[in-house]
Amino acid sequence: MSKKITIEPVTRVEGHGKVTIYMDEEAQVKESRLHIVEFRGFERFVQGRPYWEAPVLVQRLCGICPVSHHIAASKALDVIVGAGTGDGLTAVGEKMRRLMHYGQFFQSHVLHFFHLSSPDFLFGIDGDPALRNIVGVAQENRDLAVQGVMMRKFGQEVIRLTAGKKIHGTGAVPGGINKNLSIAERDELLKGPDPLNADKMVDWSLGALDFFKHYHKNNQAMVDNFADFPSNHLSIVRKDGALDIYNGVLRAVDAEGKRILDDVDCQDYNHYIEEEVRNWSYMKFPYLKHLGKEKGWYRVGPLARLNTCDFIPTPLAQKAFEEYKAYTHGKPDNMTLHYHWARLIEVLYAAESIRELLHDSDLQNEDLVVKGTKQHEGVGVIEAPRGTLFHHYKIDDNDLITMANLIVSTTNNNEPMNRAVNSTAKAFMNGQKDITEPMMNAVEVAIRAYDPCLSCATHALGQMPLEMTLVDAQNQILSHKMKS
Repeated sequence: MSKKITIEPVTRVEGHGKVTIYMDEEAQVKESRLHIVEFRGFERFVQGRPYWEAPVLVQRLCGICPVSHHIAASKALDVIVGAGTGDGLTAVGEKMRRLMHYGQFFQSHVLHFFHLSSPDFLFGIDGDPALRNIVGVAQENRDLAVQGVMMRKFGQEVIRLTAGKKIHGTGAVPGGINKNLSIAERDELLKGPDPLNADKMVDWSLGALDFFKHYHKNNQAMVDNFADFPSNHLSIVRKDGALDIYNGVLRAVDAEGKRILDDVDCQDYNHYIEEEVRNWSYMKFPYLKHLGKEKGWYRVGPLARLNTCDFIPTPLAQKAFEEYKAYTHGKPDNMTLHYHWARLIEVLYAAESIRELLHDSDLQNEDLVVKGTKQHEGVGVIEAPRGTLFHHYKIDDNDLITMANLIVSTTNNNEPMNRAVNSTAKAFMNGQKDITEPMMNAVEVAIRAYDPCLSCATHALGQMPLEMTLVDAQNQILSHKMKS
């Protein structure tokens, strides 16, 4: 008797999704799918609105990564107002946006690792579900929990002082920014009382990286083999090959490190990337056109960024990067749980970048906005915490938006997340007649590694418990379980 296993929704991710696992009569996994069950309509919502409203409107996609959408939209509108494609802003304009973005990266990565993923590391995939949360982390390792909370708070303070408020700020505008950073605001971040200062954040970032490396050393086989599969990887990189999350060119490599997209202009992204629609998900499946649907899919995010870049332009993160690359002998890292390793190297990179920028006197300049000859179309591409984010707009002669296309990070990771689910389901569920909570959590661990933002991908709302249903070939319910 065949079985259909449904996990709905996936927990400890941002937003809502459902996993369906199809098993045959021999209790072997035949197919697994990550369904995105809510519809996102922001690309239509913004049509007919004045273009300058877009950076404020589109960040309502998400309360976790609003800065990413805010800046990506602003970069697209920089092109439309004639301010260039990333390097045409004033020094204070670019550096304030970068500082805002580093703060977003820092707090988002910290939230994911400490609050959503560390419970699996501390208690194990098969640990007590009642403990696999931030409260359990606080009970087991108080210092780790405190650091996670305070590091996120620091990142949010960076956002507040650059964007005007912690969530849904207005710091970036087409062609620049609407405020600089005062000396008092700079000192609040640079010299604040422990632990809320830049030096402590760098120290704690090193500590978080050491925590994961220690876990990896003691659980190497599990971490390396969990949902391990070859893939392409895509991100933006600086023109000299450095890691750059704010501006750059598009680069992609295959599983062996061969360039399959060689530093192309982000304005031309739609010449190289296409999106496939499948009837069982509201989220599209992007792929590289020249490789086709079967071979052109790719991963984005921390793992991909460290696979595509040549170096990291901050000293401590570069040292960590060299150790990370040595582990795979310089080849791309295709191990799914190594997303966490890469993510924590980026936490260190963001902390170092924040500290460095705070010493830059350009942040106090007052030439905030640049404008030039108006265009009717613009593309903004950045590296959001979860991966490469595309915003593309067209306007009419009345300055109203006529077209918007957003390819969010989680959408780019759609196919690899589905493959991770399938790999994990086969590893944990083949031959099993009874589906246990640890098996269900293992599938979620594979998805959580990507830190998916399903609200960004679908604009879902609300909260629900995890629900699993077993259905036979005649669509009769065999078993039903729920977990909160």
